[in-house]
Amino acid sequence: MNQHTPNRRRTLEVVGIVVLIAVLVPFAVFIVPQVVGAEHSYAVLSSSMSPTISAGDAVIVNGISAAAVSEGDIITFRQGKTAEIRQGQAGANLVTHRVVNVVQNEDGLQFETKGDANEEADRKLVPADDLVGRVAFTIPYIGHVIAFAGTQMGFLALVALPLGLLVLGELYDLARAARTSRDANDGPTEPDADAEPDGGSIPDETATGDEPTGKNDAEDD
Repeated sequence: MNQHTPNRRRTLEVVGIVVLIAVLVPFAVFIVPQVVGAEHSYAVLSSSMSPTISAGDAVIVNGISAAAVSEGDIITFRQGKTAEIRQGQAGANLVTHRVVNVVQNEDGLQFETKGDANEEADRKLVPADDLVGRVAFTIPYIGHVIAFAGTQMGFLALVALPLGLLVLGELYDLARAARTSRDANDGPTEPDADAEPDGGSIPDETATGDEPTGKNDAEDD
């Protein structure tokens, strides 16, 4: 076997692990935003904040007090008094826009917001009570995967199929290990010292019948 093969295999294993971690970490942060000190995570469904936040991106939202919001911050807020906050989803119930003005009037603290891709600001001011939090950072693209995973086909492709392949891989490794162990236990057997060599028994030269001797030849003469 080529002596470089084990090193190449180890390198590929390390690269594979690094790639796997790079792929899984964003999803882990989306599922458990508390690991980065945030409270919420949502998949963005519209392009109103493009190019800063594109449709299909995920936003990690940190809960803050309304008094801490400043002009220029990107905030997530409830749209309407009956809106519900659903972790991982940002449909019609929630909006993520930039604060273009902080307003203090007789109705209390409110925010004027606008999508970066929109020409005009939102028609209604956002009351402080409707604030969900401020966007800490964005994870590109994984919102598409999250949305796809919520479908039946997505569950089969992203959960059931990889799980099945993992189980099959483990079973294959177990079978190969068992076969290797069995072959090692059987091993090559040593020949029996008492056994006759191949090719049959050696003929007994004393049992070949009558043979002429030199004495008989002399008597005949």
